[in-house]
Amino acid sequence: MSSSPWQSGWRAHLELQFKRRDDTTVLSRNWHKGPLQVQKALYPEGREVCHVVVLHPPGGVAAGDELDVRTECAAGSRAVLTTPGATKWYRSERAWARQRMHFSLAGDAILEWLPRENILFDRSNVEMDLEVELSDGATYFGWDIMSFGRSASGERWTDGALRSHSRIRLDGRLLWSETANLDAAEGFGQSVVGLRGCTVCGNFMVAGHEVSDELLRRCRETGAAVGNGEVGITRMPGLLIARYLGHSTQGAFAWFSGLWGVLRGGLLARPACPPRIWAC
Repeated sequence: MSSSPWQSGWRAHLELQFKRRDDTTVLSRNWHKGPLQVQKALYPEGREVCHVVVLHPPGGVAAGDELDVRTECAAGSRAVLTTPGATKWYRSERAWARQRMHFSLAGDAILEWLPRENILFDRSNVEMDLEVELSDGATYFGWDIMSFGRSASGERWTDGALRSHSRIRLDGRLLWSETANLDAAEGFGQSVVGLRGCTVCGNFMVAGHEVSDELLRRCRETGAAVGNGEVGITRMPGLLIARYLGHSTQGAFAWFSGLWGVLRGGLLARPACPPRIWAC
């Protein structure tokens, strides 16, 4: 028998496709296998933008689980994806749990991936892959928030590992690539090139648009309200990256939400419309 760390656990797949029909974005494909699914398409800001909540009914990700989400946005479609709550990554005792996200956007499509935080339990071993493929004219907004341990119960992430890979391409040209291979037992949490004693970090990326000096200034002004967290924003051609480091998932989420509002208004001329599930 094989001793592969992927041998047991849930295999969950979700495939979504969004298309533009007249003035409406429709969820034209919704296929799932295993414990990944979506609620019905929602339109809190009119028919042009389709909001969808991605559900993982087990409530947490355990050793051997694999979550695979693939989303295609046809030209002109507008979609917002979120999750109903934090994703919990359970203790896994040397076996790995994995999440793969693949987003493909045709010309003039806009996808906003705005999930709640990931909570890594002590002794969790997690692998996360993000692939974003943009055609010319498409725009991607996306963030991730990582909580290392369960701070509310006093648990720290002192044993376990995180492998993370993210890549964004525009018309096949690499805009961004980042890889992390972290071992909790090697002191990542306290290292000056790691968390520096913090328990929460996050990244927010906007790809496919150029950000003006004035809009960049407005984004940086939002950092004044973060409190004890440290934040930074970097602008590159076709890409904006914002990073948070601190002790509060709510602080990171609030800052990213504020940035989202500023950037959505400045780049898309559309005010932010928080998904209704966030108020639950």
